[in-house]
Amino acid sequence: MSSVLIGEILSGLLFFGVIGFLMLGFPVAFTLAGTSLIFGAVGYFLGVFDFSNMGNLMGRYIGFMTNEVLVAVPLFIFMGVMLEKSKIAEQLLLTMGKLFGNLRGGLGISVIVVGALLAASTGVVGATVVTMGLISLPAMLRAKYDPKLASGVICASGTLGQIIPPSTVLIFMGDMLTSINAQVQMAQGNFAPTPVTVGDLFAGAFIPGMLLVALYICWMIFKAITDPESCPATPMSEDERKGILKEVAVALLPPLVLILLVLGSILTGIATPTEAGSVGAVGATILAALRWRLSFKVFRDAAMATATITSMIFIILFGASVFSIVFRVMGGDNLVHEFLANLPGGAIGAMIVVMLIMFVLGFILDTFEIIFIIIPITAPILLALGVDPIWLGVMVGVNLQTSFMTPPFGFSLFYLRGVAPSRVTTGMIYKGAVPFVALQVVAITILFIFPQLITWLPSVM
Repeated sequence: MSSVLIGEILSGLLFFGVIGFLMLGFPVAFTLAGTSLIFGAVGYFLGVFDFSNMGNLMGRYIGFMTNEVLVAVPLFIFMGVMLEKSKIAEQLLLTMGKLFGNLRGGLGISVIVVGALLAASTGVVGATVVTMGLISLPAMLRAKYDPKLASGVICASGTLGQIIPPSTVLIFMGDMLTSINAQVQMAQGNFAPTPVTVGDLFAGAFIPGMLLVALYICWMIFKAITDPESCPATPMSEDERKGILKEVAVALLPPLVLILLVLGSILTGIATPTEAGSVGAVGATILAALRWRLSFKVFRDAAMATATITSMIFIILFGASVFSIVFRVMGGDNLVHEFLANLPGGAIGAMIVVMLIMFVLGFILDTFEIIFIIIPITAPILLALGVDPIWLGVMVGVNLQTSFMTPPFGFSLFYLRGVAPSRVTTGMIYKGAVPFVALQVVAITILFIFPQLITWLPSVM
C-alpha cells in the first residue's frame, strides 16, 4: 500500500474520529487537538506525517492574536452583552409586545422583529434567546399561545444573530475566505486577486437576513389565519394605549441609531468592522449610562461574559489549527479535492454536497466547530471550481443557522430549555423548532436558486 493512500485513509479516519469523540461529549478544542495528535503519531510511525510540520502552529497562533479583523469579535460580543445586561433589550421586547399585541399572532411578530433588531445590534445568539425566553415566553403563555409555537418563534428569532450583521460567525468566515480566496486566485495565475472582506460578507448577508425575517413573519400570519387559537390577540387597555407611541420611541430609537452607526459605517466603507465594533461597544455603554443602568456590576458582568465567550471561540480555533495541519499533511486536501471535483454537476454539485454535509453536521456539532473544520478543507476546492466566495460564505452562514435549531444538540433549544417553565416540555420545544428549520431550508433553497440576493448588495457597495 502506497504512503499516499495510507495518508488519505488516516486523514479520512481523523475526520470521522473527531466527530465521534465530539458526539461522546469531550471538550471541543481538546478533542480537535488531541485526536489530531494521536492520528499524527500513527502517521509518523507509518511514515506519512512529520512532526516538524507542527512548527507552523506558532506562526498561526501569533497571526490570530495580531489579526486586526478578529479584534472585532470581542467588541461586538461586548456590545450585545451590554445591551442585555443593562435591560435595554428587555425594554425593547416589552414595548414591541404591546405595540403588536392587538393582532392575532402579534406577540409572535413582535418577538421576530425584536429578534432581528437584537441580531443587528448584538450578534450573540445565546444572550438573545435567553432574554426573549425570560420575558416573552411567560407573556405568550399567559396570552394562551400554543407552547410549541411560542418556543419555536423565540428560538428561531434568537438565531437571527447568526446571519444578520454584525455576526461573529461571518467575521471568522470573512477572515478565512480572504486568505483562501487570495491563495486560490494566485494559484490560478492571478497575482492581483480581488479581495474579499468581512464588509462584503456583511453586505451579502443583509438581504438573506431580511428574507428569513419575512419568512418567519409570514408563518406567524399563516398560523393566525389557519389556527387562530394558537396565537390569540392581547388587546391593550386604554391607559396603555395612551403612552404607547412615547414608549416605542424611547425603546426603539436608541438601538436603531446604534445599529445605523455600526452597520451603516461598515456597509458604506466609512469604517472597518473592528472600528465599527469599537463604536458599538462604546455606544452600548453610553446607552446604558443614559438610562441610569450602568453600574460597576453591569460593566463587570458584561466584561466577564465577553471574555468567556471570546476565549471559548478562540480556543476552538487553536485546536482546529492542529487538526488542519495534520489533516492536510497526511493528504486530506487531495482526498477532498478528488471527491468534490469528480461529483456530477461540477461546482453546483460540489456545493450541494458540502451544504448537505454541513446541514447534517449541524445536528451534532456547534457552528464554530463546523466552520473551523469544514471551511479550510472545502473552501479552496469550491473556490477553485468557480464558486463566488461571498455567496459561499453567506450560504454557509444561513445553513449553519439551522445548527442552533436542530435536535438533539441545537444550542438555542438548550438556552430556551434552561429558562422555560416546567410546563413547557423539551418535546414541545423540539416540535416548535421543526417548522422554523423548514423555513430556513426554504431560505437556503431560494438563495441557491437566486444567488443575486447575496451578491447584488456587495457589488453595488
